[in-house]
Amino acid sequence: MTLIVEAQQTLGEFVLDAGFTSDGGVTALFGASGSGKTSLVRVIAGLSKPDHGRLMVDGEVLLDTENRIFVPKHKRRFGYVFQEGRLFPHLSVRQNLNYGRWFAPKTTRLENFDHIVELLGIATLLERRPGKLSGGEKQRVAIGRALLSAPRLLLMDEPLAALDDQRKAEILPYLERLRDETSTPIVYVSHSVPEVARLADKVVMMKDGRVEAVGTPSEVLSLPSADRRDSGAVLTGMVETIDIPHRLATIRLSQARIIVPNAWVEEGRSVRVHIPERDVMVATRRPEGLSALNILEGKIAAIEPDGDGMVRIRIRCGEDMVLARITALSVERLELKLEKPVFAVIKTVALER
Repeated sequence: MTLIVEAQQTLGEFVLDAGFTSDGGVTALFGASGSGKTSLVRVIAGLSKPDHGRLMVDGEVLLDTENRIFVPKHKRRFGYVFQEGRLFPHLSVRQNLNYGRWFAPKTTRLENFDHIVELLGIATLLERRPGKLSGGEKQRVAIGRALLSAPRLLLMDEPLAALDDQRKAEILPYLERLRDETSTPIVYVSHSVPEVARLADKVVMMKDGRVEAVGTPSEVLSLPSADRRDSGAVLTGMVETIDIPHRLATIRLSQARIIVPNAWVEEGRSVRVHIPERDVMVATRRPEGLSALNILEGKIAAIEPDGDGMVRIRIRCGEDMVLARITALSVERLELKLEKPVFAVIKTVALER
């Protein structure tokens, strides 16, 4: 599937002027609250008509303001999952799911109900009412209802924003299965670095109504303008070994290994590791007597002033790049400069399957 989006719209004092292309997979619209992500996805869905814009799916024009083309939302065949599940409270889970099937074209009305139920792990919930479900369970049912409408594109607008950390951890593996086991392309709206690092194939970073950067999660989430709380490096590796007693996974990177406190992954599995820059220390000699499991050897590739007396350091470890945010005073004391050999001491690593 090829998706082309262009939209210009004035919403009070806010101006949306953004666009991107997608060739399938999971495309994340990423940015802080108020950056224009939801405004853009509403244009895609047909919930909002821009002042100027164009929308094409596999060559079919769904929106072209110049030629006065505007295909209404119910004819676009897009599924939409909101922050809240928006299930019908008087219907059971099974009935809510079957409601989605009414919107599928006749040729695809017999979408495999059992497969969707198994994919999302909701078989035990079918006879319950929404009032008896947790937040994560409601979202899984909402996703199932959207999938059973046989959408050619699934739009997910901050689907985990209303959930606590425990519920997010519950639903993320199901979103991974959705990505890996269905052919439905997804536009995923989020301001969460861990979510985007874990799910996205392509990231469109937005700021003040405009697209600021486009690329892979590794490329975009390492930019200085990414969410400061979780910005850092996203590296791809292979699960080499599992230490079940200690619940540790050893991940092989390009020229190094990294140990991650996780035991649910399988050996041989391709994974991403997210290393927040705030959790990386820089040493000029290999430190000893530390609790940190990961110390990577590398050379300084860049030194970038980052405001408020802070400096962002890029450390090249083989073909991988690790980021650290340290004080300008530390740069002076350690006499850091380009190509200087250093050690990246990593305190925290999140495994993004």
